[in-house]
Amino acid sequence: MMLKGKNAIITGARRGIGRATVETFAAQGADIWACARKQDDVFEADMKSLAERYNVDIRPVYFDVTDETQVRKTMQSIHKQKKDVDILVSAAGVAGEKTSFLMSSMENIKSVFETDYMAVTLLTQYVVRLMIRQNRGSIVYISSIAGLDGTPSQYAYASAKAALIGGMKNLAREVAGNNIRVNAVAPGMINTDMGGEIQDDLKEEMLSKVIMKRMGRPEEVANVIAFISSDMASYMTGQVIRVDGGV
Repeated sequence: MMLKGKNAIITGARRGIGRATVETFAAQGADIWACARKQDDVFEADMKSLAERYNVDIRPVYFDVTDETQVRKTMQSIHKQKKDVDILVSAAGVAGEKTSFLMSSMENIKSVFETDYMAVTLLTQYVVRLMIRQNRGSIVYISSIAGLDGTPSQYAYASAKAALIGGMKNLAREVAGNNIRVNAVAPGMINTDMGGEIQDDLKEEMLSKVIMKRMGRPEEVANVIAFISSDMASYMTGQVIRVDGGV
């Protein structure tokens, strides 16, 4: 129960790594604002089931991470609940089109950066204001090994994830004096909807470089996120943790 008594905001909570992180955090005792883009009954029921299973408070929150007005109103609503925000996990993201660099449209590049970098930065600005008042906090970005190593046919995605790492390292230096830690996780090939979109021939090529010879599971990434979010990682900041099966 290394997150017992903590309150966390988790974006991208509907599926993939974000959904796995919600469950892992709940299992570790955290109360959660589970963020998704649009309301639906299936998501509501899923969050209610997790809350009951682990005896924690999970509140579904709906907003578009790229819409500043919606982000501001959501953060104002969370602030009015008179709870500290101990942890932010930004798991919402998109892969964008899979094309060569020369065929990458500026429209697609801008769209990927809007979600994978600009939206993360925007939400973090609002959360950091709250964390500075508390004089503590932990922020985790979900980057990718693509942001460290590059990846074929995903110029926009790899570039946005690399920018996220640069932003994380800079922010970690800026807010360390406020007892706020900022880290990133860089997953490899993970068995999510996004991972399933990879073409079979490219998937085989990528898996051939993984020494564990398999795709990772979302919960394996979520376990690492939970650890670096917790006080057990209290001397870790400005770090990128690879969760890639050995590449």
